[in-house]
Amino acid sequence: MARDLKVLNALDLAKTQWYHFTAIIIAGMGFFTDAYDLFCISLVTNLLGRIYYRQDGSLKPGTLPPNVSASVTGVAFCGTLAGQLFFGWLGDKLGRKKVYGMTLLCMVICSIASGLSMGSTPKSVLATLCFFRFWLGFGIGGDYPLSATIMSEYANKKTRGAFIAAVFAMQGFGILAGGMVAIIISAAFKAAYPAPAYVDDPIASTAPEYDFVWRLILMFGALPALMTYYWRMKMPETARYTALVAKNAKQAATDMSKVLQVEFGAADKEEEMVVEEKRGKDFGLFTKKFLHRHGLHLLGTTSTWFLLDIAFYSQNLFQKDIFYAIGWIPPANTMSAIEEVNKISRAQTLIALCSTVPGYWFTVAFIDRIGRFKIQLMGFFFMTVFMFALAIPYQHWTLPGNHIGFVVIYSLTFFFANFGPNATTFVVPAEIFPARLRSTCHGISAASGKAGAIVGAFGFKYAAQPMDKARADHGYPAGIGVKNSLIVLGVVNFLGILFTFLVPESKGKSLEEMSRENEDDGDDDDAELTPARDSRTVPV
Repeated sequence: MARDLKVLNALDLAKTQWYHFTAIIIAGMGFFTDAYDLFCISLVTNLLGRIYYRQDGSLKPGTLPPNVSASVTGVAFCGTLAGQLFFGWLGDKLGRKKVYGMTLLCMVICSIASGLSMGSTPKSVLATLCFFRFWLGFGIGGDYPLSATIMSEYANKKTRGAFIAAVFAMQGFGILAGGMVAIIISAAFKAAYPAPAYVDDPIASTAPEYDFVWRLILMFGALPALMTYYWRMKMPETARYTALVAKNAKQAATDMSKVLQVEFGAADKEEEMVVEEKRGKDFGLFTKKFLHRHGLHLLGTTSTWFLLDIAFYSQNLFQKDIFYAIGWIPPANTMSAIEEVNKISRAQTLIALCSTVPGYWFTVAFIDRIGRFKIQLMGFFFMTVFMFALAIPYQHWTLPGNHIGFVVIYSLTFFFANFGPNATTFVVPAEIFPARLRSTCHGISAASGKAGAIVGAFGFKYAAQPMDKARADHGYPAGIGVKNSLIVLGVVNFLGILFTFLVPESKGKSLEEMSRENEDDGDDDDAELTPARDSRTVPV
């Protein structure tokens, strides 16, 4: 039985040690880089429009057309979705450690290549940028299932949720770092190469040197990933993969004895136990047994992550458009190109500092006390409430002097996204599936989330367009407007509340207990398909 392996029991009961924090930092720096790379593009899309597009006769010269803007911001999510599926599967086939370095190298190379995007025409430059950002997203995608799985398999059962959430919380610092880097670079170029507001000529508002601004911002994302690569390669394979998937309990005991600084005896006997356990116990992803044990759970993790990411990424990627709409950021024709980058970066950094980052760490502090289920339910509930609070009286918020109230409520939606489903949807799939399918199932759940992000990136860009005929006459799509877009996002969050009831509670239980790897095959006959609501019963 998996529960009888000494090395796994030792991991479950281990006190918090230095290796836990080392693992959090090593895995977390990947997420720092992921968030930086995914969200920094929204800071420079308007600058790209001013440099490369001059729409003669359009309503807003010097902006990227909606289809181009959606492609530039959303193509990385397409790559991320593919990477999550591929690397998630590969992590279960080859091992977590062997695949872990591949994702990081892909991120480093493609971050640098994105900043070096070249071409003889504006379209070719942006096409090259989209190509490299797709493969950047592919590497980022692999980080999701591997980081979550590695941290869950290293952690003890008492504080496992906090450790996995802490890895994910580094995403908040990545978003914050993106804004700060953009502020510093834009301020430096503004001082060195001043330019007037464009009024009717976007080209006049840019200096040739501004082309380096967006390139430097994108390339900076390679640094934290490069700094982490050596330490990732030094991490041993997780004991649960080695013992339960590779069926080598002796090697698992050897690896973990170095980590835990504890000697494990009778390793040969454990080896025989694992080999014996292998007979008749393994089942695949596309089997009736998996459907019976974990079908509803996989539906719960995929659906809630999908719905969450529609709202979360829509808000993150296009918050600058909302800030323009409510008047928090002044009209673009009153600023030079570099001033616009600076003001957008300041606004997004303020949101990240006051709501996004604290939300992540509230989850770290309370997830092993309150539980995953309650935090996720609470987060979706308040996101729904605050989204409708913004949407229904939307005209009130656009009046002069009212934007501060809008920003406060808007910040609270970010806070409860991160002290809520944005963290728990990452944590739970790493805890409730069998070791041999853990990375794959987390990758499927995460890919479902990125499908939601793609809907948010492409769909919200069009939906939020003003509802006026003049835009259509100039070739721009007429959307449903910001107000109705916010209502749609509120409905999406409400659906997240309903689907959360499919997700089991995993607080305080070992991974083997959650995945039922410590049960006999005959137990399936009496298993229930209804997910648990709290920690009292967890039928999986």
